[in-house]
Amino acid sequence: MIKSVLAALIAATPGVASADSFTFNAALERAAADAPSLRGRVAGVTAAQSAAVAADRLPDPTLDVGIQDFPVTGPDAGRFNRDNFTMQKIGISQQFVNPAKRHARAARASADIGIAEAGVHVEGRSVRLQTALAWIDLYYAERRLDQLTLLDTSLGDLQSTVSARLASGSARPSQALEPDQLRAAVNDSRAELTASVAKARAALARFTGDPNPEVAGAPPELMVDRARLIAGIAALPSLRAMDAQTVAADADTQLARADKRPDWKVGVSYGRREPAFGDLVSVGVSIDLPFFPKRRQDPKIAAAASEAERARFDRTAAEREVLASLEGDLADHLMHHQRLENARQTLVPLTKRRAGLDMASYAAGKLDLGSALLSSLALAEAEIDAIAREADVARDAIRINMTYGPTTGGGDTQ
Repeated sequence: MIKSVLAALIAATPGVASADSFTFNAALERAAADAPSLRGRVAGVTAAQSAAVAADRLPDPTLDVGIQDFPVTGPDAGRFNRDNFTMQKIGISQQFVNPAKRHARAARASADIGIAEAGVHVEGRSVRLQTALAWIDLYYAERRLDQLTLLDTSLGDLQSTVSARLASGSARPSQALEPDQLRAAVNDSRAELTASVAKARAALARFTGDPNPEVAGAPPELMVDRARLIAGIAALPSLRAMDAQTVAADADTQLARADKRPDWKVGVSYGRREPAFGDLVSVGVSIDLPFFPKRRQDPKIAAAASEAERARFDRTAAEREVLASLEGDLADHLMHHQRLENARQTLVPLTKRRAGLDMASYAAGKLDLGSALLSSLALAEAEIDAIAREADVARDAIRINMTYGPTTGGGDTQ
């Protein structure tokens, strides 16, 4: 089973490891192949599988060697084999754990494997989600930064116009400072966006292992299907991990009940005495006697059963929490989508039209330069804000699909 899990989470595409620019899916594949946290979870599965091999085995036999009935007082004190009691003894014993307990231990070991495998699923999804969001953040931060660069270019053209007007005497000398003032405001925004780019690149580097990753291509276009997501809630890795915890709690209860059944030990020994006397062979059986279960085994059984019940209640509460969280995220996604459409259909077109009218008025000498520049800045800010709103929609779609959708080999983007 775990091999199929790893095939989806760790398999890397040839050629991805040496790339510096990552498409969206290539970044996910690199992260799944290189993430140390995911490799650690896989090692945990291997450890659980190895431990399960010995879980239901009998204990090792015990070798007993000693001297029995050696005199320490009387006429033969400190002498070997001078009476008919002292003998050199060697024996072997084997403890037999009751079958119910062995079966319970095997069930607990199997549950531990399930918990470890669920951890691989959970960590794999977390790695993909964080990598995807880092890629999206870097992609849209660079787009917003590019938009500021276009504004810088337009400011340079405007500076030439102002210089020409100053030379002709049709502009006040103070107007020559206005483009520089606007450029200073733009530089503040550039510093903020540059920091956003650096942070997103650092996050992407964390998961891809590339010290200076770049994004390539476009982000995926993801559809959010509410009915499909709700139908698959029970199969989410986080809830399956809690299912595995419930199975482990049931195994613990089974193990506690098995303590009411006795274990036993069989031993055989050979005793060598003075040649004048015959050697002896001893065979014995010892059996545990659980005579007082009300004060010993029963409280442990009750505690284990309560833990199993708690695990089931926690699982139910977690599923309800996931459903509520999904509905909240869907509401945010709808809100962000509406805000994006408002920006595209209304805010940006109106701001662009106003900026064009103000620049035309400035060119005709009907508007001062400061007002025209503010309109240009407002247009740039509106376009940058539209890109930020598009990023919000993309982040929502990725987060919702990768958090609540089924695990797929393509980074949960189906």
